[in-house]
Amino acid sequence: MSIENVAIIGAGLSGLTLALALHQQSIPCTIYEAISAPLDIGGAIMLSPNALRILDILGVYDRIRTEGFDFDYLHFRTSGNEPIDVYEFGNKERYGYCGMRIFRHVLITALSGLAKEQNIPIQYNKKFMNVIAETTTDVTYQFEDGTTQKATCLVGADGIHSRVRKYLYPSLETKFTGAMGVTAAVPTKQLQVPEGYQLPVTIMNKQYGAFVIAPQLRDGSEVLIGRQKSAPEMDRDGWSRLMSDKDWCVNFLREGAGSFPEIVQRAVSEISPAKINLWPFYVVPKLDRWSSEHSRVVILGDAAHAIPPTAGQGVNQAFEDVYTYSLILAKTSNACLERALKKWQRGRQERVDKVLGLNAQLNRRRMPKLGEDEEESKEFDLAWLYKPEFDQMVDEWLVGL
Repeated sequence: MSIENVAIIGAGLSGLTLALALHQQSIPCTIYEAISAPLDIGGAIMLSPNALRILDILGVYDRIRTEGFDFDYLHFRTSGNEPIDVYEFGNKERYGYCGMRIFRHVLITALSGLAKEQNIPIQYNKKFMNVIAETTTDVTYQFEDGTTQKATCLVGADGIHSRVRKYLYPSLETKFTGAMGVTAAVPTKQLQVPEGYQLPVTIMNKQYGAFVIAPQLRDGSEVLIGRQKSAPEMDRDGWSRLMSDKDWCVNFLREGAGSFPEIVQRAVSEISPAKINLWPFYVVPKLDRWSSEHSRVVILGDAAHAIPPTAGQGVNQAFEDVYTYSLILAKTSNACLERALKKWQRGRQERVDKVLGLNAQLNRRRMPKLGEDEEESKEFDLAWLYKPEFDQMVDEWLVGL
């Protein structure tokens, strides 16, 4: 179809990946980012084969393959240190890629570097404010500095607290889940990991909840440790105050450590305040539509759906959103765009719902239980998740247009 320019709001993982995908389809785009420089936010993410395949298609995988920690399984143990479950997160032979744990800022650097090489414009200090007008052919929008722009399509890749989403849902508010997470980074040598003890691991404790240990450097020399807890909702200042209370964060990570295996006790024995992070968990209610009346405004990734972290699919599903959206634009005529986007959303929502079902299965498997339930203990078939054929998938969605 004839698209003069796609405006992408947000230069995070979703926005940058979308720009590269559109460029590959010869669709011009511009990225607008509210802050003054590329995002340099801490923390590592887990990439599964479905996302790594997209990054490979876009020419990014070769740039990061030596930057992350490769693994095939997430391991689960009891508070008595007995193995209770494994969850496959990658397999080179089966899916083409191992799972990878990589720092978010490393991936953003690789994505933005490639975007620069491809001469994709990224405008910083451009805070999106609102859509002014939308027609059947374009959309006009405004920034905080008072300037306005016009594009064929506008995409909100601006996260869970999306401003673009306000155009589709003016009164919608994100919902606090009642939980928050606290993490820290510590040297792996501090844990004195026993021989044959496999990481990443989640250690389940009925009284104190789960304790996570996950390598996050290529050589595995550093691990993230983390837990989550119930919490009352606070405003942004309240969360900032709690985050700055490093003593509270350290004490929470150490709470009940004596009820966990020694590896946990060693993990929390020394914690650098500078290496602590805290974040509240918010979700987006299930939305009826991800695109506007005339299909010129679209939201995707965390702006459109929120996926709990159980199966580690949040960012991976966002990559699927942006890549399939780029294929929709490339394969669809202007006259069919509205119907095509409805089919795109339906197809994407089906996969997101399937991931949510997988989350529920995993949660059931990890609850304390008596005896063995054959249905809950059998191995998952994850080929549908980790080895999708995206072009074929989109072609099937578009049948009949």
